[in-house]
Amino acid sequence: MTSPSVVVLDYGFGNVRSAVRALERVGAQVELTSDADAAARADGLVVPGVGAFAAVMHGLRAVRGDQIVDRRLAGGRPVLGICVGMQVMFDAGDEHGVRTDGLGEWPGVVDRLDAPVVPHMGWSTIDAPEGSTLFRGIEQEYFYFVHSYAARSFGPLGDARFTPPKVTWAEHGERFVAAVENGPLAATQFHPEKSGDAGAQLLENWVTTLKGH
Repeated sequence: MTSPSVVVLDYGFGNVRSAVRALERVGAQVELTSDADAAARADGLVVPGVGAFAAVMHGLRAVRGDQIVDRRLAGGRPVLGICVGMQVMFDAGDEHGVRTDGLGEWPGVVDRLDAPVVPHMGWSTIDAPEGSTLFRGIEQEYFYFVHSYAARSFGPLGDARFTPPKVTWAEHGERFVAAVENGPLAATQFHPEKSGDAGAQLLENWVTTLKGH
């Protein structure tokens, strides 16, 4: 059986090499590229991201990443966002009082965590919903987070025809969105590629869903 093909989108932001290696270890054929045609053809697309929301959005738009993601999702083609690569799926990010438009795939604004210590850095448990595909077999595990900003709510998508997203939560001072599974679009606030065996299992769970795409 042919291994699923995955493109890790290269737009100048994100710890891309570790993500590439982690995906290769769980059986994917991985290409690191900003090429839109390669991203369209691949069974799965990974959007990594570290740093500031506005800078990540600028980098994405520079390689037409916004169009690449939108077209894949319109065709039901799987996309996985990681860290700021998850945050940009929301309507907007608010950093230091400056609001930047995101990709608008999900309602909500990403802003600074209200916690005694920020950034949230280290290992935390998650609260995954029943029937999660990403967290199958790893619901009680710890995952590695490094972030100061998060989505603190996940509003209704407004269309009852579609299956409601599965939202996973974590807590640091307050509850925030740790992961979302929404049809072809999935994302994690934590770094699965830095989360040891649990993170590897999550990536394997995702890669397994790509067969047939």
